[in-house]
Amino acid sequence: MKKAYCLKTLSQFIILSLLILFPSVSAFSQAKRYKIYDDYIDTYKGIAIDHMKKYKIPASITLAQGLLESGAGKSSLTQSSNNHFGIKCHNDWTGGRVYKADDTPNDCFRKYKKAEESYEDHSRFLAEKPRYKSLFSLKITDYRGWAKGLQQCGYATDKAYANKLIKIIEDYELYQHDKKGGGKEKDKDKEEQIVIREYKHTPYKTHNLIYVRAEDGDTYEAIAAEFGFKSKDLYKYNEVPEGFPLKQGDLVYFEKKKSKADKPYYDHVVQVGESMHSISQLYGIKVKNLYKMNKKDFEYVPEEGDVLKLR
Repeated sequence: MKKAYCLKTLSQFIILSLLILFPSVSAFSQAKRYKIYDDYIDTYKGIAIDHMKKYKIPASITLAQGLLESGAGKSSLTQSSNNHFGIKCHNDWTGGRVYKADDTPNDCFRKYKKAEESYEDHSRFLAEKPRYKSLFSLKITDYRGWAKGLQQCGYATDKAYANKLIKIIEDYELYQHDKKGGGKEKDKDKEEQIVIREYKHTPYKTHNLIYVRAEDGDTYEAIAAEFGFKSKDLYKYNEVPEGFPLKQGDLVYFEKKKSKADKPYYDHVVQVGESMHSISQLYGIKVKNLYKMNKKDFEYVPEEGDVLKLR
């Protein structure tokens, strides 16, 4: 009871303090969107959602891989073979073939009669290959875990592969399609039914910022309701668009992030599965400042091993 009282007092203090803060711009609003990407998503999202239900592969991952591997359907390989995922022939392939330079000057790639066959083959390829088995123990909404796992399981040799997938998913809000039923529509009735419970999160302070750590199944709306915030304010402070999913352990800040990291955090070595946004959350830095300090534009994708300045 005493703990609940202290936390309530703290949350009231936080809310009063935040009234004087200026709203921040979402990190994702800075990213440039391409019409051919949006058109590709509109064309194939239905297939990706259907395959998510059938094969348990996140629709966001399927779409992001399709966008990246096919150049939004415009690559020469895709144009000549309807191969949207860069899948090579391998020993068990008996279908059509085309040859393109990749790891060698004359690599064999699978050829399909139509795009739908490529999507079906991609889903079966992941579902049936033993080396990807571990990915299917992840939650369907854990696109970050799937992206990291695909790289670690050897789907691509590009050291930035996972981080590229994550950037595409977050820039184009593809995670929305991983929710039950897919699509971006909000469930207003469900939102109105959120009940404020006893405090289950403990506020902490690091980098001079107050935050909580997300638990399994958390949403920004639920955390906002718990502490008496407006969910739109938490979205702004954490520089994410409405509906952005939380993963267990994610930091959720209760105030505007800073322009640079505190000492002694001078730099950060990029790991597989990290994005500029996730790095900014780790140190409580505004995303735009992280790009600026490192003289990068918003198209930059951090690659494993890159060293980024933090102040």
